[in-house]
Amino acid sequence: VQLQASGGGFVQPGGSLRLSCVASGSISSFNAMGWYRQAPGKQREFVAVASSAGSTNYADSVKGRFTVSRDNAKNTVYLQMNSLKPEDTAVYYCWLQQNLNYWGQGTQVTVSS
Repeated sequence: VQLQASGGGFVQPGGSLRLSCVASGSISSFNAMGWYRQAPGKQREFVAVASSAGSTNYADSVKGRFTVSRDNAKNTVYLQMNSLKPEDTAVYYCWLQQNLNYWGQGTQVTVSS
C-alpha cells in the first residue's frame, strides 16, 4: 500500500487549502482514511478521519473549520481546511488503517501573514 499526498502550501490566516491523498496497492473495502499533522518540536497529532462506511471524526482544534471526505471509488481522501490559523502550520500526513497503519510522505502547510 502506498499513499501519495498533495495540496499543501503557503496561505495567509483565514485562508483555505485542500489536501488530497490517493492510496494505491491492495486496498480493502473496509478501512479508515484520514490525516495527522506534526508541527515543529511537537508530536504528531490526530486531525480527522473518515471511514469507508461514511462516518467522520475530528480533533477539537479543527472542528467547524476542517472537513474530511473521501471518494471510495478512487481510494482518495480529502481535507478541506478553512479559516486557517498560524497554529495549523505543520506537516500533514495522510493515513490509512486496514489491519495495519500506513502513512503518506507528508505535505507542508504554512499559515502566516
